[in-house]
Amino acid sequence: MKPRKVPMRKDLLTGTMQPKKSMVRIVKVDDQTVAIDPTGKQSGRGAYVALNPEAVKAAQAKHVIEGAFSMKIDPAFYDELFAYVDHQKARQELFGQQG
Repeated sequence: MKPRKVPMRKDLLTGTMQPKKSMVRIVKVDDQTVAIDPTGKQSGRGAYVALNPEAVKAAQAKHVIEGAFSMKIDPAFYDELFAYVDHQKARQELFGQQG
């Protein structure tokens, strides 16, 4: 039996290719809204972010997500994204890689 191909996605913040399951999707829902998409199935333009809280802080300073979606991002979204990424990274370290 052939081994299954692991879907890879490019990390918006670092530019590296990583397994899709180890990343979180950010989606541009409409012209003014950006949201975290934990299921990865919400409709809209999406980008993937690795579970690296330090990269999220650096992206906020460099406005990386704003450039990717060509829109102004509310600073509260970066706080929400940082909290989500930090929580998911802690879960992975505690329970191991799932999936």
